[in-house]
Amino acid sequence: MDKTHGSEKSASQLVLPRLVSNGMVLQRAATVRIWGWAAAGEPVTVNFIGEQYKTRAGDDGSWEVFLKDLEAGGPYDMEIKASDTIVVKDILVGEVWVGSGQSNIELMMERVKDQYPDDIINCSYPKIRHFSVSQRYDFNKPYSDLSDGCWEAACPETIRRFSAVGYFFAKTIHEKYNVPVGFIKAAIGGSPIESWISEEALASHPEAVRTLLPYKDDEYVKKVLTIDEKITDSWLGSLNKNDAGLTAGEPWYAENIDTSDWPVMELPANFENEGLKNFSGVIWFRKEIEVPEEMLDKPVRLWLGRIVDGDKTYVNGQFVGEITYQYPPRKYDIPQGLLRKGKNLITVRVMCNNGSGEFISDKTYKLIAPDCSVDLTGQWKYKVGAICGPQPETTFVHWQPTGLHNGMLAPLTKYTVKGAIWYQGEANTPRPQEYYGLMRTLVEDWRKKWNQDSFPFIIVQLPNYGVRDKCPSESQWAELREAQMDSLCMPDTAVTVNIDLGEWNDLHPLRKKDVGERIALAARKTAYGEELVASGPVYRDMEVIGNKIAISFSNTGSGLKSRDGAVLRHFAIEGKAGGFVWANAKIEGHRVIVWNEGITEPVAVRYAWADNPEAANLVNMEGLPAAPFRTDRPDK
Repeated sequence: MDKTHGSEKSASQLVLPRLVSNGMVLQRAATVRIWGWAAAGEPVTVNFIGEQYKTRAGDDGSWEVFLKDLEAGGPYDMEIKASDTIVVKDILVGEVWVGSGQSNIELMMERVKDQYPDDIINCSYPKIRHFSVSQRYDFNKPYSDLSDGCWEAACPETIRRFSAVGYFFAKTIHEKYNVPVGFIKAAIGGSPIESWISEEALASHPEAVRTLLPYKDDEYVKKVLTIDEKITDSWLGSLNKNDAGLTAGEPWYAENIDTSDWPVMELPANFENEGLKNFSGVIWFRKEIEVPEEMLDKPVRLWLGRIVDGDKTYVNGQFVGEITYQYPPRKYDIPQGLLRKGKNLITVRVMCNNGSGEFISDKTYKLIAPDCSVDLTGQWKYKVGAICGPQPETTFVHWQPTGLHNGMLAPLTKYTVKGAIWYQGEANTPRPQEYYGLMRTLVEDWRKKWNQDSFPFIIVQLPNYGVRDKCPSESQWAELREAQMDSLCMPDTAVTVNIDLGEWNDLHPLRKKDVGERIALAARKTAYGEELVASGPVYRDMEVIGNKIAISFSNTGSGLKSRDGAVLRHFAIEGKAGGFVWANAKIEGHRVIVWNEGITEPVAVRYAWADNPEAANLVNMEGLPAAPFRTDRPDK
C-alpha cells in the first residue's frame, strides 16, 4: 500500500488521505486541517515552513493538526512523523476551489482542444493544480477518503485531463492575484442535485427520501445493477445478431460490396424526416469521396458532427473509432497511410436507441488536414441493417439521492477551500419548481460539512439550449434558470448568466473559457471583495405607463445597451386578455420600455423566457448579459 494514501488504514502505519499528497495546494489566510491515520494513541508530529505541530492519534487511529494563516507561496515540503515518516513534496499555498455538478463542469480540456488549441499547446502553469475525484457512490455512509486521484500541475502533458471550466477559472484567478490555485473537480454527467446532498439534509425533501430508501439495501442495488446489465446486454446482443450489415455475408463496411440498390439521404438529416419515423435499430451509411494528394501523409481527422445515438465508423474498410451515446462530438484520427489519392470510402454504422436517430445539423462534417479539407455533407447511401424495439430504460443507480455526496463529496470536506463552483441543473429541468429549495439545502449542507459559514458559492446558470421558439412559450429551462437566480437571496452567493454561450444543438457548448472567466469575475467580487461589475442586468421591478411597461434593473453597470447594436430582442408582453406576444423594447436611461401596439392594457413582461432565447441581446456596458426574467411569477 502507498503509505501516503488512506483508502486502506493500518493500525501500524502512518497513512494520509489522497488529498494530502504531493503537489497539493493549501488555502492561504485560513485555518487549514492536515489529517490522517496512525496507530491508536501514537504521537504525530507535522513540520511545515519552519513550524512544528504535535498531536496524538485517537482510539480510532485518526489524528489532525491545524495550520493557520499561511501565506501564498511554495513549493514546500511537509514532514509528518509517527512510527513512520512521510514527506509530502511540492506543496503550494494559494487559493483552493471545489467544482461540482454535471457534465459541463466535468467536461475536460480534451473535449475543447480544437476550440482552444493555443491554450493546450502553450500551457505552462506549474502553480495551477488540478485534482479529479473518481466516480464512487454509497447510500448508507459517507466515505472518509477517496479511492484514488492525485494533484497534477498544468502543462501540455496533463492539461487535457483538466476540467475545462475549472482550468479557465483557475488561470484567470492565478493571473489576477499571482498566487497558486488548486481546483478539485467532483462532478458526474447527468447527476441530479439530490445526489450531491447528504441524507440528513435531504430530510426536508420527503420525495427524495422516499427515492433513497430502497437504495440503502445493498442487495437491492446489486439486483438493480444485475437486471440493468442483462437488459442492456440482451438488447445490444439482439441488435448485433439481427444486423444484416454484420451477418449477411461480407460486412457492410467492406469496400467492395454492391450498394447499387441502396437509397440516398442528404446528410445531416433527422431520420424521421426521411421516412424513418420512430425508428430504433441500425442504419448503415456509406459515402465515397475524393481525397486530394495534398492531404496524404498528413495528420487527418474525420469530423462527423454529432450522431444520435451511437456509431462505429470505418475508413476504407478499417475501423477508426466509435462513440456509444449521442452527446460527444465525433472526431476520429485517421491512421497515417490509410487514405489514398482519389476515391476513398467512409462507412458509418449508426445505432438508434429510442426512435430519434439523427445526424445533427449545424455541426462540422469534414475530413480535415492542415491547410485542406473535404466536405462530407450531401448525399450518402444508406441501408437499414436491423429494426428492433427501443432500448429498455435502465436505472442510473449512481444518480440516486445522496450517493455521490457520500462517495465523492464527503471525503473532501476536511480539506479547507476558498469556495465552491456549482454547474448543474440540466438533469432537474423536468422539475424546476423544486430546484430552489434543493439548491438552498445543498448550499447550507455543504457549508455545514466544511464548517465554513461564509463559504462563497458561485452558481453557473444554464445557457441557452434546444430548438429556437418562433413565438413566446412556456419553458422549464427558463423556470430552472429563475430558481438559480433565486439563490442570490442566500449570503455569499453569486450567479453567472450564460444565456449567450450555449448551442442550440449541443448540451455541452464549447465556450468554456467564457464560462470560466465569468465565474472568476463573480469570485473576484463575492469571494475576494473587489468593487467591480460582475453581473449583467437583473430584473428589479416594473411600472405600467399607459400601454407600455417600464422595466428597472440592478447591476446595470455603466448603462444598458444592445449587444450587437440591433434593436432589443426576445422581449414578450401580455395584456389583460392573456397570452404573451413578441414586444418592442427600447432603452431609456437605466430602464427598458416594452410595448406592443396591439396591447392597450399590458400586465406582464418576459425576457429571454425560452429554452433557447438565442436572439436575446440586452447587456450592460461591460458586456455582461441580462438575466432572463418574468414579471408574472405565480409565487410573487
